[in-house]
Amino acid sequence: MTPILQLGIVWSVSALAMVVVWAISMRVNNIGYVDVAWAGLMAIAALLAGAFGGGSELPRALVALFGGVWGTRLCLHLLVRVLHEAEDGRYQNLRATWGSGAVKFFVFFQLQALVVALFSLPFIAAASRHDNRLDVFALAAIAVWLLAVGGESLADRQLATFRKDSTNRGKTCREGLWAWSRHPNYFFEWLHWFAYALLAFATPWFWVSLIGPVLMFAFLYRVSGIPWTEAQSLRSRGDDYRRYQAEVSAFFPMPPRLT
Repeated sequence: MTPILQLGIVWSVSALAMVVVWAISMRVNNIGYVDVAWAGLMAIAALLAGAFGGGSELPRALVALFGGVWGTRLCLHLLVRVLHEAEDGRYQNLRATWGSGAVKFFVFFQLQALVVALFSLPFIAAASRHDNRLDVFALAAIAVWLLAVGGESLADRQLATFRKDSTNRGKTCREGLWAWSRHPNYFFEWLHWFAYALLAFATPWFWVSLIGPVLMFAFLYRVSGIPWTEAQSLRSRGDDYRRYQAEVSAFFPMPPRLT
């Protein structure tokens, strides 16, 4: 299957899935399902690249494993949160701004489908590698993936444990990785995309694989990640979060600053 055809299938499936998820979200008044769908569709995109990629068996299997496990874990983690918690404050604020405009939210969901297609390109690039050896690049990709998924999972568990304690309501989590980065989950999610760049390093598609880490950094740091999350944190936790901002790195983990 050609890369263009793979990309077209990923976008088509994502667009149709997002129509269904949009309808459900409008019915239950919870836009958070868009994040659940995005993660699940990324897992499907990785599995498709692994099944129909143009490369050798090993890199295709690694792409399916890496993206499938990462996307499924994130999808289930977000699903539990959406099912058991109120709508994320970021989306509550967006709803307050947009009102009941279903058309605007439909466009928003379809843009997420396009983002799925865009981020499937690193999967397609890595799955184009013609080499079944476990060379230094493949081993480095495995190491990066293990570190990234392990770190993201740990950060999510630490935050979930903190939030379960009712005495922490209105406070900012500073436990474990959250004492070194205000968004360790975002950092490890970004790091995860280097695994595909490493797999694609010796292929003509290497430059395409860089879309993953480059665009994910831009999205997380400047667009819909940190800016949205921190704006909501300031609204809900005020001065406590401002002190956190002054003391802890926004993204890259490092020792907290003394103020």
